[in-house]
Amino acid sequence: MKIAVIGLGYIGLPTAIMFANHEQQVVGIDLKENVVNMLNTGRIHIEEPGLQAELHRALQAGNFQAQLDVEAADVFIIAVPTPNRPDIYLSCDLTHVKDAVRKTIPFLKPGNVLILESTIAPRTTEDVVKPMLEEAGFIVGEDIFLVHCPERVLPGKIIHELVYNNRIIGGLTPNCVEAGKKVYGVFVQGELIETTAGAAELSKLMENTYRDVNIALANELAKIGDTLGINALEVIEMANKHPRVNLHAPGPGVGGHCLAVDPYFIVAATPENTPLIQQARAINNSMPHFILEKVKDFMTTIDGKKITVCGVTYKGNVDDIRESPAIEIIHLLEQEAALEVTVFDPHVKASWIEPVLEEAVANADLLLILTDHSEFKTWTATQLAGMKQKNILDTKNVIPELEKVAIYNMGNLHEMHRGNKKLVSTTE
Repeated sequence: MKIAVIGLGYIGLPTAIMFANHEQQVVGIDLKENVVNMLNTGRIHIEEPGLQAELHRALQAGNFQAQLDVEAADVFIIAVPTPNRPDIYLSCDLTHVKDAVRKTIPFLKPGNVLILESTIAPRTTEDVVKPMLEEAGFIVGEDIFLVHCPERVLPGKIIHELVYNNRIIGGLTPNCVEAGKKVYGVFVQGELIETTAGAAELSKLMENTYRDVNIALANELAKIGDTLGINALEVIEMANKHPRVNLHAPGPGVGGHCLAVDPYFIVAATPENTPLIQQARAINNSMPHFILEKVKDFMTTIDGKKITVCGVTYKGNVDDIRESPAIEIIHLLEQEAALEVTVFDPHVKASWIEPVLEEAVANADLLLILTDHSEFKTWTATQLAGMKQKNILDTKNVIPELEKVAIYNMGNLHEMHRGNKKLVSTTE
């Protein structure tokens, strides 16, 4: 098969390369000329373990090339961004999806398969994309096979999970489902789950909403523990020993282009039926301001000035800063005239990020850990020797116990009012 993948981001690029390395001829299309040039010269533009080697293999075999324009193919896979619209419910912005469909239509011919991998609002495939194809003269399910097949992969493990995760195949007709199964059967070893396009859309959204709601519960517990003087992390650890309980971990907020975005697509579709989802979003969105207030109070207590923020990505060991709560927290801190903010992240290169840890922590009164990068888990007291005052607020609970360093986390926030009069470890 010849496969055209439109959108070469965190999902589109690995998907395209996976097909290419399973003996399919793949063209990857992206609007960004620098991305196209980088890929054609053998360099990936995103951080994902194993992806660089997979790209090299695909190029060596002659099975992949990147370009700016769509061309004829047997299968078209749309994997473009779907951000929130700036409306009251932050609904799904389908601008990029509709643009990709329009650019694809002139190249469609009977027997082609059109697959939407982009995360979309419920009923988008049937109510938005299908009419576009019908207006162009196609009969969906006979001429063109239209499928929604959402991605279900974890950044950092995308190569493995593309192959071994179950895959939802949501077709508008049974023939569409079968066409989708034939495409993904090229490399997917997990179950190919047959369903309707609408059910596939809502399933993807609910997978992320489930996690968002459970994180909100954990974040609410962290606030409760702070008020009542009870270690919330200890409570979670004990509660999770119950065979039917699985509380998530609290943190500084929720980021990424899934958990912080997708729940709104459901809310916008039926706001009257989603009070729980809306409340969970409000709780998670409140966490950056909650962290800000804890930091401000603590800095006043210790008469501190410099804060070193460690980690700006939305999750550990990636370079993805989309919707990252760390970015919001940094902006909030920078608005405080009494504070000086330095940022460190070994996975992100930018002019506003100090690349050397020892330089970043020099004269700091507080380290604020906002991402769970593996590098942070092996820090030593020697690396932090240049700090003015040895205090860490570890919102991800990853820092090891360090000699003569006061470590606070989302479980013992209530201890912060004491300042560094008492050293507190992550194991308290």
